[in-house]
Amino acid sequence: MSLLEVQAVSKAFGGIQALSTCSITVEQGTITGLIGPNGSGKTTLFNVITGYEKVDVGTVLFNGQSITNLTPDRVFSLGIGRTFQLTRIFPRLTVLENMHIAARRERIQELFSRWSSTHEQRQALELLDFVNLLYHKDIPAGNLSYGQKKLLEFALILVAQPQVILLDEPAGGINPTMINELAHYIRALNQQKGITFLVVEHNMEFVMRLCDTVNVLHRGTKIAEGQPDEVRTNSAVLDAYLGA
Repeated sequence: MSLLEVQAVSKAFGGIQALSTCSITVEQGTITGLIGPNGSGKTTLFNVITGYEKVDVGTVLFNGQSITNLTPDRVFSLGIGRTFQLTRIFPRLTVLENMHIAARRERIQELFSRWSSTHEQRQALELLDFVNLLYHKDIPAGNLSYGQKKLLEFALILVAQPQVILLDEPAGGINPTMINELAHYIRALNQQKGITFLVVEHNMEFVMRLCDTVNVLHRGTKIAEGQPDEVRTNSAVLDAYLGA
């Protein structure tokens, strides 16, 4: 049984068909890539998985149970975390205060209270250390570089200890050194913690080096799936990208 399954999902916005009987599977413990030309439906697929958009037709399964059209907070509580193309942090709060809010997101009334335990605070500090932001813990998050903001958002997701993380263009807009660091963090979490990843990315080198399996979307449906080397030479994929 796959950890995450999208079964024949369709989603339209007015007269525009963003997804058309789209199906993908994500096996537990893998790093799976999701690529495709602009407008192929990648972010829409993320949105229907995580509840930010409603499915018109089809089913989304997580651990064998339907999560179709559940609210984003419910999807998150079940163990699916995600990042966004544009980072979602609190820029006026310090880096550590951002982590505190992430730790309390399920208890809204306690958002601005003290840490509930030394363990909770220690976990937050360990995660900041893991993404190399510990020495920035007391500065406003808005003062971080763009790449560091992405790493902070990554750490905010990790607080909830998700089973699977959906990364939406994690390498977009950051320098090559930080791209390599990000790949290292993803591999470490996958190998040491068993976290499963589904990664949308336009940086083909990043995807091909990082992912076990790559799915390709075109015009809202999957046109190819396989190991990176297979996908790289697939004629349908070349057609979609190059218009051959």
